[in-house]
Amino acid sequence: MAPPVVLFTFAAIVFLLVVVAGSIPTTLEGPFEPVTRRFDSRFRQGSDDVPLSDSRLAKKVKSPFPEQIAIAASFSPSSLWISWITGDAKIGSNVVPLDPSTSRSEVWYGLESGKYTYHKNGTAEVYSQLYPYEGLFNYTSGIIHHVRLDGLVPGKKYYYKCGDSLLNALSKEHTFQTLPAPGPNSYPSRVAVVGDLGLTHNSTSTIDHLTHNNPAMILFVGDLVYADQYATTGGNGTSCFSCTFPDAPIRETYQPRWDAWGRFMEPLTSKVPMMIIEGNHEIEPQIDGIKFQSYQSRFAVPAEESRSNSKFYYSFNAGGIHFIMLGAYVDYNLTGLQYSWLKEDLKGVQRKVTPWLVAAWHPPWYNSYSSHYQEFECMRLEMESLLYQYGVDIVFSGHVHAYERMNRVYNYSLNPCGPVYITVGDGGNIEKVDVEFADDPGKCPKQDDNKPEFGGVCHMNFSTGPAKGKFCWDRQPDWSAFRDSSFGHGILEVINSTYALWTWHRNQEAYGESMTGDQIYIVRQPDMCLVQLGKSPPVLSLHNS
Repeated sequence: MAPPVVLFTFAAIVFLLVVVAGSIPTTLEGPFEPVTRRFDSRFRQGSDDVPLSDSRLAKKVKSPFPEQIAIAASFSPSSLWISWITGDAKIGSNVVPLDPSTSRSEVWYGLESGKYTYHKNGTAEVYSQLYPYEGLFNYTSGIIHHVRLDGLVPGKKYYYKCGDSLLNALSKEHTFQTLPAPGPNSYPSRVAVVGDLGLTHNSTSTIDHLTHNNPAMILFVGDLVYADQYATTGGNGTSCFSCTFPDAPIRETYQPRWDAWGRFMEPLTSKVPMMIIEGNHEIEPQIDGIKFQSYQSRFAVPAEESRSNSKFYYSFNAGGIHFIMLGAYVDYNLTGLQYSWLKEDLKGVQRKVTPWLVAAWHPPWYNSYSSHYQEFECMRLEMESLLYQYGVDIVFSGHVHAYERMNRVYNYSLNPCGPVYITVGDGGNIEKVDVEFADDPGKCPKQDDNKPEFGGVCHMNFSTGPAKGKFCWDRQPDWSAFRDSSFGHGILEVINSTYALWTWHRNQEAYGESMTGDQIYIVRQPDMCLVQLGKSPPVLSLHNS
């Protein structure tokens, strides 16, 4: 437990110095006048995908040695998941799956380098991506292994190898540090937040910059690889699948991009827990209406540990933060299983132990860009009041390929007890950065645009405020505090039970340019907000606050 306490003490000192100096704003000073930083024309809107011939994407071990090693947190810091792949994936007209029973799933680990006191076995599986159309290639994966370690000590560094000891095919030694135990004075040093990453040259810049910021955990808000921007035969990816392949019989996906992505990410994911949630580019339809096969097979998430019956939504603790990961592409209505699970999960949160409540899902509810404008209003209408009632502090989303931070908001009204919604769909994918705003002249989408890939359409005109009677505002909305069309990632550093520092890093900053991103202290006010569960505090405006 000593390392988290030391980190907290140091962070608290830095926090006091910075707040006294007054150089970084806090949400207590909000709501803020909306600010827009438009796309910098000196930069390209996007870049091509990294080719599979790039050395960073090459397979570096021979079968049956492990590759694409990744770890994920469990519900509590005393357990942790380790996943990897062995064997060779196959792609072509006729593919035969590998036999998972031919490779054992073992992790050897301990508290000293070279001394692996503990040993755990896990499970293995393969999946296929099959298409019932002539000319499309099928795919079957390597053997995917998942092992859950338990009995771990929170806040400790462990050394581990994974693989099959009987085949003398264990990986080299890797390390991980368990997350701190739940408690109001114990937090991960840095939580990196990223979305809509892909595997372009912009994506690699994002990961280089993110890695340099030394996160203790990664929160990934969907759209990981963008393998579905390809035909099954490979070739070049495209920023618009339907434009490039208008006659495609199905939304194809080139699965080797998943393997390339896993190899590229391994130096980071083999030592830092990565917590993911599905996005629309993970849908990947195939034969017999099967969807999300790659997402469900390749990653371990603490669904069962958090009493969820689905990998599409789950929760976990990291020190004094309770994270809730929600699925936008499965049933989210009031009578569904996800809503029932969410209600029970929220009821069980002990705010004296985990003061911070952070939620994440892929498509944003609050968004002033033309892209995906009001796309998931149906989900907001079903779930927003429940999250507000239980005092969710921060919500992270992606989907829109840009950055936007909101003033505290509830039901489109400025509200001091609403969450701070932040969109970080700016990881760098092949679809390019979004640059148009719904409030720009001629850029308001039509009400039949932006149909979601799951769920209904609940687009609406605003009933109150400056945009009353309109579908779009004619200026940046009051609830939109800051927006910037750039690629990047965010870092959340929780200081104590009431203050957290949020920093958004633009990719340009990684190269020494004098450009700042966005930085603010997010401040909880539990005495004002949590004592009034289900009651709305007075609505604020920019003109009377």
